Amino acid sequence: MTQKRRFWTLRYIIINATYFAVYSGIHAYASVFLLEKGFTNTLIGITLALANILSVIFQPFVAGLIDKQGRLTNRNVSMASTALLLTGSVLLLLIKSGVVVIFIIFALIYMVQMVYQPIITAMYFEYEAAGCHIYYGLARGLGSCGFAVVSVFTGMAIGRFGVNILMILDIIFLTVALVVLYFFKKPEVPSVASSEETGVAHNNLLVFTRTYPAFMLFVVAGVCFFFAHNAINDYMIQIITPLGGTEASMGTAVFIAALLELPTMTLIDKIMKKISVKNLLLISAAAFLIKTLLMLIAPNMTVVYISQAMQMFAYAVFIPAGAYFVNQTMAKFDQVKGQAYINCSITLGGVFSSLICGRLLDIRGPHFMLIVSLAVTTAGLAIAFVALKILGKSVEKRS
Repeated sequence: MTQKRRFWTLRYIIINATYFAVYSGIHAYASVFLLEKGFTNTLIGITLALANILSVIFQPFVAGLIDKQGRLTNRNVSMASTALLLTGSVLLLLIKSGVVVIFIIFALIYMVQMVYQPIITAMYFEYEAAGCHIYYGLARGLGSCGFAVVSVFTGMAIGRFGVNILMILDIIFLTVALVVLYFFKKPEVPSVASSEETGVAHNNLLVFTRTYPAFMLFVVAGVCFFFAHNAINDYMIQIITPLGGTEASMGTAVFIAALLELPTMTLIDKIMKKISVKNLLLISAAAFLIKTLLMLIAPNMTVVYISQAMQMFAYAVFIPAGAYFVNQTMAKFDQVKGQAYINCSITLGGVFSSLICGRLLDIRGPHFMLIVSLAVTTAGLAIAFVALKILGKSVEKRS
């Protein structure tokens, strides 16, 4: 790796690592934080569902504005999002009680962070095209590593210092992120018009769907995968408590999953030379199914940890393969939206899991919730197979 590439990659690593360190506090420990603040499982589900619904609305909207190539750039939106997250974290640290106020603030910062996520990925492709060569797999993998390290530390820290440590850590990481983003400026490059660059962005959902039907069908499959994925992540403490798990063992489970993302993401460029993106996405789909099944049948924490280890074939493959999937199948002016719709699959999965699983926990318990999650994931695998088969045929016709 050249010195110049190391320079760009290092800063992109920090952006990813700080983002996912904060993601740990806001997402992985959402239930822990909100339960401590007096929320019921059902109210937690409503809070996360509202945040995800807002995110689904705003992700394509913001992406469409960025795709217009105006003053609203990936970097500017990233800085604004980080500043909003920082403000919300400070408020949650200062506010000692008040379910309604905490509900509003937490839902907003949860939503903002989801809107921000696909923009980080789109920023990589933008900077790469401008000659700022970045080792994406390494950066994204180390982002997950940051999530892993912070998660295991946080699980222990909560037991010692209480849940407010979550917001203190978020404030530290967000401050670092804001400084790095400020200096992460893309160099000016001469504008060379091409037929692709003078094309039309498909900002209307119906037009976008008609243009990329197989892709949007795959997004539906992604919703199914992340229904179970979000159910496990958001309600991990409720799942493992009957198995003798604690906040500390939850931190270990999250650490295992996130740490094992690093080798897969780091090697993704080499893996894609051997296995097509389409096949990688199918492998990821099968891994989501196996992960959910193992969590369902787990009699103890050992099997929970094995289930979490499947993350290296599920989420760790889906995220980079999905990013390259967008870059390979879409015109330039649609790529930020494409990344946003991939992220919307994660978000919508969160919407449905939050609306349904919080209620299922209260009335039937975690075992039944996981049965439902397994059924949804099985449907997702079937949909993904059909979508990618259609896409394969369309590529053959164009070639």
